[in-house]
Amino acid sequence: MADLQKLKQAMGNLDEDLVNEIVNKFVAGGPTQAEAQEVVVACQQGMELVGENFEKGEYFVGDLIFAGELLATSIDALKPVLGDAKGESRGTIVLGTVEGDVHDIGKNIFGSMAEAAGFTVVDIGIDQPPEVFVEAVRKHKPQIVGFSGVLTLAIDAMKRTIEALKAEGLGAGVKVIIGGNAVSEEACEYVGADAWTKNAAEAVKICGKWV
Repeated sequence: MADLQKLKQAMGNLDEDLVNEIVNKFVAGGPTQAEAQEVVVACQQGMELVGENFEKGEYFVGDLIFAGELLATSIDALKPVLGDAKGESRGTIVLGTVEGDVHDIGKNIFGSMAEAAGFTVVDIGIDQPPEVFVEAVRKHKPQIVGFSGVLTLAIDAMKRTIEALKAEGLGAGVKVIIGGNAVSEEACEYVGADAWTKNAAEAVKICGKWV
C-alpha cells in the first residue's frame, strides 16, 4: 500500500516526480479497488494543501493550474485499478460564466479544485443566458450553482439569472456562489447570492461547508 501521508504532502508540495513515483509504484503492485480509492482521497487532501498555500499567498494561479493537471495525471494512472468505481460525490455544482462575459480561467480553476474535492461539476461554459442555467439546474438538480464574471456587466446578468431560477421554482434548496473580479459584498447582496469570493480555494471551502 502507498504511503498516503507522503503522497498527500507530495501533492501539496507540487512535487511531480515524487507523486508520479508513488502512484506508479502503487499501481504496479496490483492493489485493490478500495486501496486505489484511498489513494485518490490522499491526492484530494493534497489539493486542499495546495488551496491553503494559495490562500497564504505562497502559491499563485499558475500553481493551481499545475496542481489540477498533476491530479488529473494521477487519476488517469489509477483508472485501470479504479475501473468504473467512483467515490461518493459530495454534491453537484452547476457552474458557468454568465451572459455577456467570456472569461473562464477562474471558473476553470474553481471547477478543477471542486472536482478534486469530491464534487460533481457540470460546467455549462461561458456567456450563458439565464435560461441555460435554468435548464441545467432543472436537469442536474445541483445543491450549488456557481456564477463567474469578470466584467461589471456580469453583476446584472447574475441578478437576472437568480431571478429566473426563482421564477421557475428552482431556487429553493440551491445555494448560489458568485466569483470573479466583478464581485464584492455589495454585489452579492444586490444579486441575491448566498456567498461570494475572488479566491477559488476559498470557494471550494464554502461549498464544502454547505454540503
